[in-house]
Amino acid sequence: MTTASNAATNTTAATEPVKAEQSLGARIVARAGGGVMRVFLILVGLFWLMPTIGLLLSSLRGADDIASTGWWKVFTAPSQLTFDNYSRLLDNSTITHSLLSTVMITVPATVLVVVIGSLAGYAFAWMEFPGRDWWFLVVVGLLVVPVQVALVPVSKLFGTVGIFETTFGVIIFHTAFGLPFAIFLLRNFFAEIPRELLEAARLDGAGEIRLFTRVVMPLGGPAIASLGIFQFLWVWNDMLVALIFADSDSPPITVALQQQVRQFGNNIDVLAPGAFVSMVIPLAVFFAFQRQFVSGVMAGAVK
Repeated sequence: MTTASNAATNTTAATEPVKAEQSLGARIVARAGGGVMRVFLILVGLFWLMPTIGLLLSSLRGADDIASTGWWKVFTAPSQLTFDNYSRLLDNSTITHSLLSTVMITVPATVLVVVIGSLAGYAFAWMEFPGRDWWFLVVVGLLVVPVQVALVPVSKLFGTVGIFETTFGVIIFHTAFGLPFAIFLLRNFFAEIPRELLEAARLDGAGEIRLFTRVVMPLGGPAIASLGIFQFLWVWNDMLVALIFADSDSPPITVALQQQVRQFGNNIDVLAPGAFVSMVIPLAVFFAFQRQFVSGVMAGAVK
């Protein structure tokens, strides 16, 4: 009986997995992975948001208070907070017109890139035409072309056709430079759609247009949302292209704020709320489409 019991014990010990000894770093991470790590990440997030919080509080303070003390003074003197700066901002025609110009540039440039990029991505992924792979290599090659290389020749071209220093010219420039990335991203995403799904739709009588609108577009929603957010943020925050190609009488918000600093260096009570408004709008767009953005990024990572 003793021999049989020892044999059974040895068999059980042999079948049990041997736990690898954890390193010191792994043990520290395992023990700190609970509440301590969450507190640490919250502190990192607050530290990362500190400039944004400081800009918000500065936009709610008067010019004298901004010049004399730091923005953290509001925690001991909350009476400094006022919305007068935003009232003056709305009365500043330069800032309000620049916000309108920024919207008129950003929205069409984003929509055009999403629509044209989706069509081209579908064509490169599922349509057969001569030189398809070579044309796609050309698109990939355009990804490495910097914007600065095209400033002089495009300026001459726009001056020849009469769209230099116009809103339309800025939209065309942003659309042209946003398309290579859009086509590359959406083509790779659309190519992962199961072929059987598309073949089943074709057997049901769906043409290419209906196949694109009813099958490909709904499945590519996360990737399209991610592309739209990237393009919107890039165009909204752009200053180089707007500084060169935009109309000097109605510049975008980035150029308008830069001109305000150059012309009136002491009007911080207008610059602070203007800068915060120009920053909070793309943040609102990002958070509005955050779920689709994360889904698109995760889907691209898995595929």
